Amino acid sequence: MNKLLLTAIEAAVAAGAEIMQVYSGDFEVQLKHDDSPLTVADERANAVINSYLVDTSIPVISEENKQVDYVVRKDWGTCWMVDPLDGTKEFVKRNGEFTVNIALIEKGKPVLGVIYVPVTETLYYAEVKTEKAYKCNIPNHVFSEDLLNTSVSISPDWNISSTLRIVASKSHKSPDTDVFIKELKQEGYDVELVSKGSSLKFCLMAEGAADMYPRFAPTMEWDTAAGHALCLAVGLEVSQVDQDKPLVYNKSNLLNPYFIVQ
Repeated sequence: MNKLLLTAIEAAVAAGAEIMQVYSGDFEVQLKHDDSPLTVADERANAVINSYLVDTSIPVISEENKQVDYVVRKDWGTCWMVDPLDGTKEFVKRNGEFTVNIALIEKGKPVLGVIYVPVTETLYYAEVKTEKAYKCNIPNHVFSEDLLNTSVSISPDWNISSTLRIVASKSHKSPDTDVFIKELKQEGYDVELVSKGSSLKFCLMAEGAADMYPRFAPTMEWDTAAGHALCLAVGLEVSQVDQDKPLVYNKSNLLNPYFIVQ
């Protein structure tokens, strides 16, 4: 296995274990400058991930790290993109729909991605060039490379149906998304909404549990990079709305444009 992918997997699972220690008890919630929530679980998971990635000598862009100025970042041909706890709102609600996201970016494109779901102990991972994505269970968040032998390959559902399973965010629905869904219905599609938090929406797409994921609400690069890699590996596109080009990473502004996964 690619050593960098293995490192990312180890980091994600270790971060998940740290998150669950906080999740099982009481914790305080702070608000960041953009009014998004922050807990000690975000901070501890970030510290764990950075401790694993530091030995790769590849720079890290993380939601919880101090952001490096683009004057420096623009010369990074390769970087890690990390969200140590994606779905903090879901974490605070204790609904289990939060993840650890780690991706490797090369020349603006995700080349590998890892998503770990701590509550269900489920690991998703992919290396884009192999055109394969996998999932497996990590009992009690104790990782060994042998566990990867239990992995199962995942793939989208390419069957054409009159019913479109549309992925919607639990905590970030938007009027633009509602308009998009209304237009699909007017075109004659039956629409079934599948509501999930965090990067689990990408996982649903990659494993064939949904048909389309329109995102007409703000996301940051660390929210999408790992899921983007997972989807690319199985043949799905993550395209900017109204533009036939994919999301790109390590931009001067780390805010993503609206996008659709299909």
